[in-house]
Amino acid sequence: MAVPAGFNATKTHVVQELKHGNPLISCRFDPSGRYVFYGAQDYQVWRWDMKQNKKVALQGTDAWVRGIAFSPDGSQVITAGFDGRLVWWSTAADTPKPLRSIEAHRGWVRAIAVSPDGTLLASVGNDKLVKLWKMADGSPVRTMPGHQHHVYNVAFHPDGSRLISGDLKCHLFEWETASGKPGRRYQAKSLYKYDGGFKADIGGIRAIDFSDDGKQLAVSGITNVTNAFACVGNPSVVIFDWKSGKETAKHVAKAKPKAVAWGLALHPAGVTIGAAGGPGGGFLYFWKKGEANEFHQIKMKDSARDLHLSPDRLHLATAHYDGVVRISRMTEKVKKG
Repeated sequence: MAVPAGFNATKTHVVQELKHGNPLISCRFDPSGRYVFYGAQDYQVWRWDMKQNKKVALQGTDAWVRGIAFSPDGSQVITAGFDGRLVWWSTAADTPKPLRSIEAHRGWVRAIAVSPDGTLLASVGNDKLVKLWKMADGSPVRTMPGHQHHVYNVAFHPDGSRLISGDLKCHLFEWETASGKPGRRYQAKSLYKYDGGFKADIGGIRAIDFSDDGKQLAVSGITNVTNAFACVGNPSVVIFDWKSGKETAKHVAKAKPKAVAWGLALHPAGVTIGAAGGPGGGFLYFWKKGEANEFHQIKMKDSARDLHLSPDRLHLATAHYDGVVRISRMTEKVKKG
């Protein structure tokens, strides 16, 4: 995708807020860019119509929802909850109610992704499994075992031929979409640590994104952990060359705040964007290709727990612990009058 006119990361500013109340854990723009769907700690998913500044609850959720994805045409939204269910909804219904619900995983469903052609849905969870489903009717296609730890995230390559899954210990598994055959396996080692003092694993692939051309794979999480119990570490994004599978860059924050990079996006301008949150506060980070430290950062009002890039590539949605969805625009401020 071409770089949108007016894009300027250093001019990023918040242009709209929705004050929900309960802490938020996820957010996604729909393909039209009109709605933001978000999951909250009130066990519900909500749709925010930014044009009308109106929010509506999706009737039928009863769990924390981290996974939100859409059919390519935007007509349906799928949610994945910590109750193990996948639920299909009509994106624009006046009162959204479940179109279909399936018991997908034993335990938490951590993340979902829709294939580029819109025919398949991938899901991963705490049962250590990667699963594929038919988008049309929710019927199972195949189950792909192999991970030895909770699987945190999943994404399809832009050409649709393969998908990638990442787990607690930051192992990345590649799979052939058509056959389910396992491919390469590698690890973002800097985003995982075993704390011997607390006898605890800390880390995990908290977000995955591909560049639009499919040449780069990015994953995010926490690095330099000094206390697993208190989650004391620094936000970081690791970049891999997709063709070779080799790590090409490790982005970190210069000030090293106590936070996790919960969300990320690879912008077509060649900029890596990360959203972080934790005891050190909330931040947006912007890194140039191949550079360790950010060239720009924004201190947010509270801890950011998810991030999504808009279809027009000029806006960011962030979900925050203070119960606010914030929309930031990556251009010069528009003068009023």
